[in-house]
Amino acid sequence: MSGFKVLNLNVDVNAANDRIADEIRSEMKAQNTFLINIMASPGAGKTTTLLSLIPKLRKRFKIGVMEADIEAEVDAVTMENNGVKTIQVHTGGECAMDADMTLETIKNFDTKDLDLIFMENIGNLVCPAENDIGANLNVAILSVPEGDDKPLKYPLMFKVTQACIINKIDTKDYFPFDEEALVERVHKLNPSSKVFFISAKTGEGVDELVEWISERVMGERNA
Repeated sequence: MSGFKVLNLNVDVNAANDRIADEIRSEMKAQNTFLINIMASPGAGKTTTLLSLIPKLRKRFKIGVMEADIEAEVDAVTMENNGVKTIQVHTGGECAMDADMTLETIKNFDTKDLDLIFMENIGNLVCPAENDIGANLNVAILSVPEGDDKPLKYPLMFKVTQACIINKIDTKDYFPFDEEALVERVHKLNPSSKVFFISAKTGEGVDELVEWISERVMGERNA
């Protein structure tokens, strides 16, 4: 018989992160700021989608964008060039933002004068889904060229998101993509998830998405 004790603490390894995430949500609510976490693979069109949404949303809300990347400032420069208040976050090699990094970013971004903030998370379908960053809304972007099987391969992403944006529908003639199968797969993982089909390039479907986001922002403000 061994001479040491085994102690089972059953402590959630994400407990500290989740406490900070809840603090962020409380702080954002107190200042009437709505935080949306945008997650997607590289090349799915996160930045282009934001640039299609922001001019329309800016008619109603004061907007800022947090650009998270391991290195470089390409997307932040693009946002600034389009007149969007932006802060660049370098994660030091981490593959996704967590609540602690998000809180530090908020402290350095002067968010009190903003109604709506988008966090453009680091591009991949795995790590960002694992961390609660304190967002009011988690959104996944999937592009037509990536295929309709991604909810099967990366289920957690589609479980934790309240909306799934299918971008680049203007390329459907060139890539096989089963819209009905995609919706069925998303709803099997998250029955309440809203699915939008858009083209950030042409603007198709963007107005419906703008209205939905606006309703969510105002609904949280009036809650």
